[in-house]
Amino acid sequence: MTGPGVPYAGIATRAIALAADVAIVQVIVFAGGAVLALVASLAGGIDLDDAVTRILAAAAWAGAVCTYFVVFWVTAGQTPGMRMMDLRVCTARGELPGVGRSVVRVVGLALAIIPLFAGFLPVLVDDRRRGLQDLLAGTVVLHATAELPAVAEPAAFGPPAGARQPIP
Repeated sequence: MTGPGVPYAGIATRAIALAADVAIVQVIVFAGGAVLALVASLAGGIDLDDAVTRILAAAAWAGAVCTYFVVFWVTAGQTPGMRMMDLRVCTARGELPGVGRSVVRVVGLALAIIPLFAGFLPVLVDDRRRGLQDLLAGTVVLHATAELPAVAEPAAFGPPAGARQPIP
């Protein structure tokens, strides 16, 4: 449950949003597959039961899933499932993630799901409730109406801000 002043989304709301998004993208993939199967049956002579067809179907499914998430994150900062749960994804500076960052986030999402959703466990202990996909892509998931708190970003090179400099 989100307490007052906690802008970051917790594991339960993120899980519900992900489940809704998976259901939506599965309907899209099944509808597309049904249309292609109908066209193949009307054309006749096309065999849809070989290994190549299964590999192509798996690649089409992966492409549809990746495209779904990347397009919504880049253009709106939220998928339909995230909108339903009043969530948005952004960078640490509050900007929409770009295409590259969104692709990294999709790959991170797959890696987070593969080991029995263990990649979501950091959400329970991280101060900004980031999962593996967020850590890899440099994103955070906020409640849509929440303000992004000011977080000091570490410098890419050199000592941390405020660290003592050695005297030469």
